[in-house]
Amino acid sequence: MIHLGTATSCFTKPWSGSDERHDVVLDGDHLTLEDVRDVAYGNASASLDPKTLPRIEASRAIVDEIVASERVVYAVNTGFGVLSDVRIPREDLRALQLNLLRSHAAGTGESLPTEVVRGMMVLRANTLAKGVSGVRPVVLEQLLAMLDRGVHPIVPAQGSLGASGDLAPLAHLALVLVGEGRAEYGGEELDGAAALERAGLEPILLEAKEGLALLNGTQMMTAVAVLAVLEAETLCRVADIAVALSLEGFEGSHRPFLPEVQDARPHPGQIDSAENCRRLLENSPIAAHHADCAKVQDPYSFRCAPQVHGAVRDSVAHVRRVVEREVNAATDNPLIFPESGEAVSQGNFHGEPIALAADFLAMAMAELGNISERRTDKLNDPKFSDLPAFLTGGVHGLNSGTMIVHYTAASLVSENKALAHPASVDSIPTSANKEDHVSMGSIAARKAARVVAHVRTILASEVFCGLQALRFREPLESGPGIEAAREFLGPRVEPIGEDRVFSEDVARVAEWLGSGELVAAVESAIGPLA
Repeated sequence: MIHLGTATSCFTKPWSGSDERHDVVLDGDHLTLEDVRDVAYGNASASLDPKTLPRIEASRAIVDEIVASERVVYAVNTGFGVLSDVRIPREDLRALQLNLLRSHAAGTGESLPTEVVRGMMVLRANTLAKGVSGVRPVVLEQLLAMLDRGVHPIVPAQGSLGASGDLAPLAHLALVLVGEGRAEYGGEELDGAAALERAGLEPILLEAKEGLALLNGTQMMTAVAVLAVLEAETLCRVADIAVALSLEGFEGSHRPFLPEVQDARPHPGQIDSAENCRRLLENSPIAAHHADCAKVQDPYSFRCAPQVHGAVRDSVAHVRRVVEREVNAATDNPLIFPESGEAVSQGNFHGEPIALAADFLAMAMAELGNISERRTDKLNDPKFSDLPAFLTGGVHGLNSGTMIVHYTAASLVSENKALAHPASVDSIPTSANKEDHVSMGSIAARKAARVVAHVRTILASEVFCGLQALRFREPLESGPGIEAAREFLGPRVEPIGEDRVFSEDVARVAEWLGSGELVAAVESAIGPLA
C-alpha cells in the first residue's frame, strides 16, 4: 500500500469497504472524478493507454522539427511571459527548461496534503496523454512511476494566481522528476534525488518545451476541486439523514416532504432531497405518536430543508460538470496539434472555469452548514423542542450538555461566511503586466475545501445532537433509515449523561460522515440515496 503523508488535510479519506486496488488507464479523455480520488488516496494505480502513444510521439515530432529548423515558437525556443520576445539559442534549450522549473518553484505556506499532490500528478499525466503538449513519453512514464512507487513531491499550497494555471505548485511538483526539489517517500521528507533513488528511479533530463508542459495548467486547483466536490456530494446525502434524524427528535411534521409539494416546484435537487427524507422516515412510530399535537408549522430549518438542500444539490451538480470537463482538458501552452502541425499560443491555462465553480461550491456548501446549525440550535432550545435544555441527561445547571457543541457549529458557520466571499472576482496584473487578468482559482478551490471541511463538522454536531434528542423519545422508534443510522451510531456514541469532552465525539462522527460510512450504513437498510 502506498504511504500517504501527514500534511494537514481538509478532506476525509473515503470509506470503500474494500482494500481491493484497481488500475486507472489514462487516455486524456475518459478520466472520472472517482478515478482521480481513487488514485489520490492510493486505492488505484494509473497507467498510460498504449493507444495514446502515436499521437504523443507525433506531437513531440513537431517540437523536434521546430527546434531543428530554428523556427521561433513561444516556450520552445523563447523566454516566457514578458520575455517571450527573447530568442534562446539551440544549445541553451535544456537549460531553459530547468531554469524555468527552478525559478517558478517559489511557492509558500503549508504543504499540500499527499492526496492533493497525487491528484495533481494523475491529472497532469492525463493532460499530457491527450497528445497536444509536445512532450516525450518518458515524461509521462516518470510521473506515473512516481505515483506507483509513492514518491510524492512536497508542494507549498500558496503562490498560484490561477493565471498561466498553477505555475508555482506545479513547478515544485515537476522539480522532483529531474531530481531536485523535495519529496516524501516512505513517510520521510527527502531531497528529490534521494527520493527517486530510494524508489529505484532516476532523474530525467528535460528537452525543449517539456518544462513548461509540466507546469502550465490548472491541476492544483482542479485536484482540490475534485476532492471537494466529491465530499460535498456525500455531505448532501448526510444532510438529508441529519434533518430526518433531527426532525424525529424535534417531533416535527413529515408533510413538507410530500411528493406533490415538490412536484409543484420541480427543481431536481429538491425532489431528490425530499424523496430521501420520505424514505428515511417511512412508517415512523414517532410521527404517528405526535400526529395530533398542537404544532401548526415547524421552523424553516426543518420545513424548508428540501428547498435548501435541493438548491445546494443542484449547485454541486453544476460544479461537478465543470470539474469533469476540466480533468480531461488540455491546459498547456502552446498546444501542439499533430494533424495540422501547428503550435498555437492560447489561453487554455486560465483557471476561470474552476475559480468560478469553486466559489459557487463554497457558497452552496456554506448554506448547507447554515441551515444545519439552525436545526442544532432548535434541538438545544427547550422553548422549541420540549426537550431538556442543551440535551443534557444529567443534573441541569451542574451539567451544560451540548451548549458548546452548538457554539462550535455556529462559529464554523460564521467563518464560512468569510470564506464564501468569492476569490474569482479579484485579479491582479503580474509578469510585467503581460498576465493582466488572473483567476485566483487555487485560492477559490482551497477556500471551498475549507468550507466543505467545516460543513462536515457542522453536520456532525447536528447528528450528535439529533441522536441524543432521539434517545429522549425512546422507546418509540423512527423510520427504517433513521433506525439504521441509530444502529450504526448508537454503540459508537455514548448517551449524554454527565458532561464529558464532546469534541472527541463530534470529531468521530465527522469522520464517519465525510468518509461516507454512515451513508453506507443507511443505504444498506433502505437502498441507495439520491
